[in-house]
Amino acid sequence: MEKVGKFAVKSRYANRIPKNYLLLLLSLLLFGCGTSNDGDTSETDLEELTKIEVAEYEGQDLSSLTDFRENSIKGPQYIDIDTYMLTIDGLVEQPASLSYGEVLDNQKYTKVVTLHCVEGWSVDILWEGVLLADLFEGVDVQESADTVIFYSEDGYSTSLPLQTIMDRQLMIAYKMNGVVLPPERGFPFQLVAEDKLGYKWIKWITRIELSDDADFKGYWEQRGFDNEADVKP
Repeated sequence: MEKVGKFAVKSRYANRIPKNYLLLLLSLLLFGCGTSNDGDTSETDLEELTKIEVAEYEGQDLSSLTDFRENSIKGPQYIDIDTYMLTIDGLVEQPASLSYGEVLDNQKYTKVVTLHCVEGWSVDILWEGVLLADLFEGVDVQESADTVIFYSEDGYSTSLPLQTIMDRQLMIAYKMNGVVLPPERGFPFQLVAEDKLGYKWIKWITRIELSDDADFKGYWEQRGFDNEADVKP
């Protein structure tokens, strides 16, 4: 496990809700800041996990696993890890289908990053995962690719510029506060979309597509949300 660059340094942004989101906020309250979920962990199990999760990291207080709101579009997803495969395809020379274990064969990194939801709440979490850049090395991304599209088990989707992912060293997490993601939090993998609003933090990732469609719009973006989704200082 290593720390890279600004890893383990909290993102210091106050959440701001863009004015054009206000008419859409009611629908988001009903449906979501992320995507779907996996496993058979109940809310009672989440309470049990709070007994072993890390509450402080390098002097910084952390939020708890129970500080999130359930707002995915179809509720928690429960993925069978024995059959799970992460597909990486699109504008790549060597498409890949990776098992959970194969993804985790890559170097692990930890970082404290704040998730800001457009609903007005935020959480500071210690994330552990693998860099998307490391995964992309194995598929040989074509030069024409400029966009990365993420798909979830429940049909949710979102995207980010490839350059943003590489410049910010973004990762997909498999642990939070020292414990493996429970189904309610996105098992097996959640995108840690640092400095982006919560609807970019897609959970239960099943496919990652390299694309040249810079105008691609995901689930909430199709419904009027800003495709940039930058957290405002």
